[in-house]
Amino acid sequence: MIPIRDTIQARHSPVVNNSLIGLNIVVFLVQLAQGPEMDRFVFLYGLVPARYTVSEVAAYFSAGQQIFSLLSFMFLHGGFWHILGNMWSLYIFGDNVEDRLGHLRYLIFYLLCGLVSGISHLVVNWHSTIPTIGASGAIAGVMGAYFILFPSAKILTLIPIIIIPWIVEIPAFFFLGFWFLLQFINAAGTHGVMSGIAWWAHIGGFVFGILFLKIFQRLPHSGFAEKIGPATEKKTTHRLQVIHPSGSIDDPHLYGTVTISPHEALSGTRKMVSLPWGFYTRMLKVSVPSGIKEGSTLRLRGMGRHVEGKQRGDLYLKVQIS
Repeated sequence: MIPIRDTIQARHSPVVNNSLIGLNIVVFLVQLAQGPEMDRFVFLYGLVPARYTVSEVAAYFSAGQQIFSLLSFMFLHGGFWHILGNMWSLYIFGDNVEDRLGHLRYLIFYLLCGLVSGISHLVVNWHSTIPTIGASGAIAGVMGAYFILFPSAKILTLIPIIIIPWIVEIPAFFFLGFWFLLQFINAAGTHGVMSGIAWWAHIGGFVFGILFLKIFQRLPHSGFAEKIGPATEKKTTHRLQVIHPSGSIDDPHLYGTVTISPHEALSGTRKMVSLPWGFYTRMLKVSVPSGIKEGSTLRLRGMGRHVEGKQRGDLYLKVQIS
């Protein structure tokens, strides 16, 4: 299952979330530039449990290096697919959590989740000399918060079946609950065995993400988000939208709704529309002209239902400005 996006529209641009993604990419490029010194770089800035539990190993590092690696490990990655998977998950789930917590609280929340996920890994792998790296633990905390904040949201998910792209909407509580269950299964399966994936860091991040969310929701807002709110307010709706068209059995035409923002209504826009169609999904490009009004209808010729004895109908999309 490959998540594409969620169905919750954030009200503001996720400036902190985007900055975290950018910082991770920059650090990854710095990491790649190390060349033959890569292993030394990872051992110095990654989280190595033995550095904190074995005195002979700890003696090689200063107190500052020991403290800094508890933060720096969550910005290192083991390869292209590792960082791509992590940053894509952060992109999908992080914007809504930041939108709910506010920019400053979200940044603190993210770093705390990463720190606690690293400590969880350290406790379970007390004397390990293998560095653990990656933003997975911090992102697991974000996913834990999303699990509580938006349980009724849908995750638009791509399920590749041979060559047929099947896009379905999966409830967030099921998608994230299933993900969390997989972490437990994998952690149990590698108990006592060295693993290249820090399963317990994922579990710790997810659980503490829920706990930290409860705490942060009780803390007063700093007012920072309100001050920059107008500057970060989103002007567009989701580029990809799922539409479930309806229509009577004997009517070849189908009817649905496409949602755009006031800015998009003024300037015009293009959307990708996903239409569930039996066992596969149809993807259509929809052009919305500038100056369109609320309640206007877009007509997509030949995209309706085929009714016996009649010509294939059209798809009518009513414009909703939100």
